[in-house]
Amino acid sequence: MESPGEFELIARLTGQLTTRPDVALGVGDDCAILDLPGPDLLLLTCDSQVEGVHFSLETASPEQVGRKALAINLSDIAAMGGEPRYALISLILPRQLSFTLLDGIYAGLRQEAERYATAIVGGNISGAGKGEQLIIDITLVGAVERNHALVRSGARVGDILCVTGTLGNSAAAFYTLLHADQHYSQDALNYVWKRHFTPQPRIPEGRVLSQFGPGVVTAMLDISDGLSGDLGHICERSGVGARIELARLPLSPQMRLIAAQAERDPLEWALHGGEEYELLFTVSPDHQQAVSQAVLTATGTPVTKIGVIRPAEEGMRVVSAEGRQEVLKAQSWDHLRGPGA
Repeated sequence: MESPGEFELIARLTGQLTTRPDVALGVGDDCAILDLPGPDLLLLTCDSQVEGVHFSLETASPEQVGRKALAINLSDIAAMGGEPRYALISLILPRQLSFTLLDGIYAGLRQEAERYATAIVGGNISGAGKGEQLIIDITLVGAVERNHALVRSGARVGDILCVTGTLGNSAAAFYTLLHADQHYSQDALNYVWKRHFTPQPRIPEGRVLSQFGPGVVTAMLDISDGLSGDLGHICERSGVGARIELARLPLSPQMRLIAAQAERDPLEWALHGGEEYELLFTVSPDHQQAVSQAVLTATGTPVTKIGVIRPAEEGMRVVSAEGRQEVLKAQSWDHLRGPGA
């Protein structure tokens, strides 16, 4: 019998949970939203990084591991349009681990926290017992103005599908780490490695988008598991389908060069590669240009229109430059089944 995937298991474990009146949004989005007294809503998220699964100390420095561990949580806050405030850091430590390595990880955590005005206010340390893997578990608290939280469930037929930045860089970097014997341009390597080892959470971009409110920016999440899988989350939660135009997908010249040198299709990395941490969002058609320009003006980050929201019965589809339509199957990362689940 096949083991359940990540999202099937989440549904099984959380289906019978009780809630409270002040829980505005529970399981199923990038953050939980708590409606407490005051002008802001509280955002809560958590994520774990496991050595040998999410990072390797053979390829990443301790500082990079620390920065990325916090950045992926910051990205969840960005996906709701919020600003981060407080972090709790828990470490599960194997017996053989040097203080120097831990100092480096905490240097990375501090650097990322200071960059986004986040206070590390506590946490926990535990031994891993017989385990040999380092685990970093982070809980992050943020806030967003009331009536400005952006969630996955508001996309409407006719909305424009947009993405910040470029796609496929992290997947390209991961490929080069797995195929280190091949020849690549060093400049291109440096570019994609930076985006893989130290991703940039789109906090400023999310803040700009949240100011338009959910009536304009109708749905949003960050691309952590891959465009195809994360688009599926928007479609499922919103009860819609989607059509992506392949020719519009924003690809960096560096990623294209590595794909050419590796004889790989760059669109596969753009569609299915995870750990992008770009924002994928839907916007009402009349406001798409104004929203895109506002993000670019305020942050310098380009926004690209990549498709349109369609009725649910059409499912998810891609359209080639020649006009050929095909079903888009999610082939993104699953934390229990691995890539392409």
